[in-house]
Order: sequence, then structure tokens, then C-alpha cells
Amino acid sequence: MIIDFRSDTVTKPTPGMMEAMMKARVGDDVFGEDPSINELEQIAADMFGMQAALFCPSGTMTNQIAIKCHTQPGDEVICDESSHVYQYEGGGIAFNSGASVKLLQGDRGRINADQVLSAIQPDDPHRAHSSLVSLENTSNRGGGSCYDFSEILKIQALCKEKNLSLHLDGARLWNALVAKKETPKKYGETFDSISICLSKSLGCPVGSLLLGKKDFIKKARRIRKVFGGGMRQAGFIAAAGIYALQNNIDRLSEDHHHASQIAGAISKKKFVKQTLPVETNIIIFELNDSISAPGLVAKLKEYDILGYAISPNRVRLVVHLDISKEMVNKTIEVFNQL
Repeated sequence: MIIDFRSDTVTKPTPGMMEAMMKARVGDDVFGEDPSINELEQIAADMFGMQAALFCPSGTMTNQIAIKCHTQPGDEVICDESSHVYQYEGGGIAFNSGASVKLLQGDRGRINADQVLSAIQPDDPHRAHSSLVSLENTSNRGGGSCYDFSEILKIQALCKEKNLSLHLDGARLWNALVAKKETPKKYGETFDSISICLSKSLGCPVGSLLLGKKDFIKKARRIRKVFGGGMRQAGFIAAAGIYALQNNIDRLSEDHHHASQIAGAISKKKFVKQTLPVETNIIIFELNDSISAPGLVAKLKEYDILGYAISPNRVRLVVHLDISKEMVNKTIEVFNQL
């Protein structure tokens, strides 16, 4: 039995999801004729109280499309230094949008309004033009940390005052909504655009959605085509997204509970320097100098437990719907023995 904590992207479709995919109605989405994709986009837009949505193959694509929609070449994007849009999207902000990045050192991936204010460039032809603030909730490298919504509202007010757009990389927003007992519509009322992922917390094989106003999504659809993201009979994978939105959100609390249990065992080990607070499904812990993260990952593999070394001294474990209670118990037993 392999226990795979490398990411929540490794999940396999459940029998119910597979059945929904097999029964999907399909058409040509580039012509706007795939009924399953149209339904998924409408469901997601309605959930967040936003006007429209666009189905894409990945969260990287939805983020990069949003950034290109919100910026012009020479503009600057303000975000945390650990943001996925900066760290893990292949330099896409520069490559796709010709924009630069103002990096802020937040609290476990979360920036605040005061930091944003200090980062906005003055109206000076020598400086880049600040045009977009991008937040990530939950923060991947922040250990699944969640924003306090009151801080998001402060950032939104500042963006309105300074005429900046506000984008949310909500790859794991579902986890934040469950953990903080918040509603999607609160976020739909606050952000100019939202990227939500279906292939992480919700267990779909592929797919993300970009949400926004109708004119924004019309522009985004054109950019998706330029990026090569236009799909044809993709309703088979959209059906997985519909199933996930209807069945896999409430159960996220189980993942959060399992992550907390595992983190409790890890934090007791003498070779662990610190464990980041666990709010959702991600566990990140830092090791003492006597042991390396790749070394510990290799040791765990001997017990059929797969983890991920995100730095020379930090390991990440991500709990997901394919991690059973028995797997959690075995993982705790292994850490107790190490």
C-alpha cells in the first residue's frame, strides 16, 4: 500500500466520478457547444455570485490568463514572494504578460494592506505601473494557511482607491472556505477575478475555472485560445468537475482533521525544528541541521510513504481524498518509530 502525500493532485477519480464522466454530454467547446462545460461554468459562476466562468486545463493557465487580462506590458504585479504565480508558473508573468513582479514578504504567504500600500509604485515614468494585486488562499508554501477575510477586505478597499485590480489564486480556496466556514459569494463580491482548481482538493483528474465579469471572461476566452487552451469535447472532464462540486466539498474537513493528527505526531520528533501551523490539508515541517529533507523523504519511501522535499530542510505532506484513516494511522506509527 503506497501512501502518497506528495500532493493533492495525485488523486484518482472515484467510481461515482467515473460514472459521471462516462455519461457526460459533449460537444465542441471552442464553438461553445459542449453542454457539460457550459453547465460547469454556470454552476461555478452561480456559486460565487459572479457573472461568468471559463474552463481551462490547469490553474496555471487560469492564473496566467487573468494576469494577462489585468495588465499591460511594463506593468507590475504585487504578490507574496512565495506565491504560486511567481514560484511555480515558469516565469509566466514575464513570458506571457511582459509584466514585472513586486514581491512582498508576508506571513506564511499572506500579505496585508499596509504592505500592498507601500509596494504601489508612484506615478513616475521611470517606474513600472502597479496594476494588479494577486493573493493566494490557501497558501501552498505557507502550509495551507488561510487569509483572515477582514484583511482581504482591507486590500480590496485599497485596490479600489488606487485603481488596481485584485485577483485570487484560489487553487485550494475550497479548503479555506471549509476551514473558515466562509461562503463562495463573499469572495465573488470581493475579487475582480478568481481562479479555482478542481484537480487538487476536489479530486478531479484535470481542470480549473476562471471567474469574473462577462466582459472579462470574453477577453479571457480569447487569451485561452492564444495560449492553446481551447478544448473540443472536454465535457468528459467537465462532468468530473460538476460531480466534485456537488459531492467533494464538505468532506474536506476530514482531510484537515487527518493533517492535524499527522502534524501532531511529527511535531514531537526531536529531529523536527518546527512544524508550521496546520489549518487545512497541508503539513510543512522544518528539520534540524542533522538531517536533510531529501534524506527524510527517502527514508519515508522505505515505508511506502511518499513525501516532497520543498527545500533542503523542509518537507511537505498533503492530505487528500485518497488518504484513508488507515493510511493516517500507519503514517503516525512510522513517525513514532523514526
